[in-house]
Amino acid sequence: MHISYNEISLNAELHSKFDPSKDTIILLHGFTGSAEDWSSISLEFSDKLNKIAVDLIGHGKSSSPNQLKYYIPESMADQLLTIINNLKVDKIILHGYSMGGRAALCFAAAYPERIKGLILESASAGIKNESERKKRIESDEKIADFITKNSTTEGLEKFVTNWMDQEIFGTLKRFSNKKLEEIKKKRMQNNPAGLSNSLRGFGTGMMPNIIPKLAKLRFPVLLISGGLDEKFTQINRVLKKSFAKAKHEIILTAGHNVHLEEPKKFVKAVNNFLNSL
Repeated sequence: MHISYNEISLNAELHSKFDPSKDTIILLHGFTGSAEDWSSISLEFSDKLNKIAVDLIGHGKSSSPNQLKYYIPESMADQLLTIINNLKVDKIILHGYSMGGRAALCFAAAYPERIKGLILESASAGIKNESERKKRIESDEKIADFITKNSTTEGLEKFVTNWMDQEIFGTLKRFSNKKLEEIKKKRMQNNPAGLSNSLRGFGTGMMPNIIPKLAKLRFPVLLISGGLDEKFTQINRVLKKSFAKAKHEIILTAGHNVHLEEPKKFVKAVNNFLNSL
């Protein structure tokens, strides 16, 4: 379903029949992903939930406007609030992977009263060091420029190939070439303008450091990282200490994209958390 936010449209996919008497989980994908990423795995989550996957701004079937104001953290949080209010639910369980995890965290910090539980998969809470933040912004700007200048099908394919060849996604090579091509084709369905603007407005360097706010969040939090993703496992070890009520689940045989690489272990960890709420 499409939900209006000012002059843009946000897409939310219902992966179960909506029942207002049930709790609702909202799923947010990572950069270059879409709501479709959750279409099969969400079916394995508890039947006691409404399951909804959202196309973040600039991705999937949501709008890809040229105005950067729609991609900044504050706007993305307000966009999620609009979706939740449209669903007429009070509190939600929010899950976000990677970039979607940062979006989920920004929303949770801005509207903690609307969260029943928070699940963050391979996510961070911003960059504290200003020098590192500046370097990341510059790096993301170069990538965004590349996408903008190479927005043809061939150019987008080159970008997606390069993006998936990063060391952080190295564990995806466990999949067959056919599977990897399927993943690549899905990512290429995104709008180049949406991808470049997502980096400019909501790249890791553009996200404010919200770690100081986390201790005030009193809802349960599940942090998930892959044991083969040493960078984000360490980030989440530190992040765990910042929350009042957080558990860190490390899936030893997974890399950055835990739900894709080890779906059964991922679902087990999520369902255990959902059953505890």
